[in-house]
Amino acid sequence: MTMMTGAVAAPPLGRVRLIGACTIGNALEFYDFVIFSFFAGTIGALFFPAQDPTTQLLLSFATYGVGFFLRPLGGMILGSYADRRGRKAATVLTLFLMALGTAMIGLAPTYAQVGVFGPLLVVAGRLIQGFSAGGEIGASTTLLAEYAPPEERGFFGSWQLASQGAAILVAAGLAWTINTMLTPAEVKEWGWRVPFLLGILIVPVGLWLRRALKETHANEDDVRTREVSSLSLALRAHWSKIGIGVALAVGGTAANAVIVLYMSTYAVRQLGMAPTTALFAGVTAGLVTLIAAPIAGALSDRFGRRTVIGISYVVIALSIHPAFLLINASPTLPTLLAVVFALSAVNAGGAAPVIITMAEVFPVEVRATGMSLVYALGVAIFGGFGQFIVTWLIAVSGNPIAPAWYVIACCCVTLVAIRLTPETARTRLI
Repeated sequence: MTMMTGAVAAPPLGRVRLIGACTIGNALEFYDFVIFSFFAGTIGALFFPAQDPTTQLLLSFATYGVGFFLRPLGGMILGSYADRRGRKAATVLTLFLMALGTAMIGLAPTYAQVGVFGPLLVVAGRLIQGFSAGGEIGASTTLLAEYAPPEERGFFGSWQLASQGAAILVAAGLAWTINTMLTPAEVKEWGWRVPFLLGILIVPVGLWLRRALKETHANEDDVRTREVSSLSLALRAHWSKIGIGVALAVGGTAANAVIVLYMSTYAVRQLGMAPTTALFAGVTAGLVTLIAAPIAGALSDRFGRRTVIGISYVVIALSIHPAFLLINASPTLPTLLAVVFALSAVNAGGAAPVIITMAEVFPVEVRATGMSLVYALGVAIFGGFGQFIVTWLIAVSGNPIAPAWYVIACCCVTLVAIRLTPETARTRLI
């Protein structure tokens, strides 16, 4: 495969194993977050005692979101580590950290068992997950971009989003199975812990996949950048790229938070559907994202990143309000699944090329740091608290259509950013 200037030579690696090795950490990260989202109501009841179920759900979503506070810090520290010591070294470290946070949540005693120590342990697990996630996507996407041929970089990079779709599919399937096979009392007592603990099993698989990877760049091995702090260099020389990159990520993270993650909760609380029925929305979103993301990546290689991203977010901005009106006017499972199917496909069309673009715009010596900062800041602000924000908007406005306005505003920010972003498709990395 074509290697970039300044990269450490890497031996040939099969395409499937390369993509799997670079995306498995991101898949684990997203799996953990989706599982937490699907069981947010149960976690809220067990760890945040309150008289009002809405307050419990808000506290649960706030705990979900608090992990995103450490994403920027993780992006700075782990991204800098990836630029200094190597992309592979950073991805192995983030895999272990993610598994640690997941185990802490899955094994945490409840409030009824140990009092405030229970929720504190859950919050600590989320913080560790957030710190790890801040560095995972930057290091792994950079590694993938530097391995991929220039003419196929969009397709290769799109598997980062596709892996999220696979994670959603697995998480939703597990949540549906648990809610179907167990009684509500059993789910509340121990069933909700099962998918968290199962997620840890992906670590040995990830380590085996990443054994075959070689470093594509490490500043410690490059005489040009050995004495350079990638973090200070990124903030000093590339601050405008960081700002534009964050804005570029806003639309996809907000749309993902609402369409993919929140829709099951919305179906239960606003449309009155059973939890097992509403989870079909998550399964649909995951399957569509898994299929649509690589297609979008390939299209961005052919027609350009800016064209594919721009069209996608114009369509989402114009269609999401009518979509929410439709599911509220006809709150049936077929209507819900049709809306989720269509919106997830369009969202994947924009988000898949956005991920690789955020890596392509930075030069080699700060690529992992810059990519990590951009993704961490964008996701932390507009994705991590997306479900909290829309739940709060519905509560204070009394308008079940409020989530649509949040997504529209964020899509508009991304559409402005794409106008300021250079075309990176089929260009050679610098």
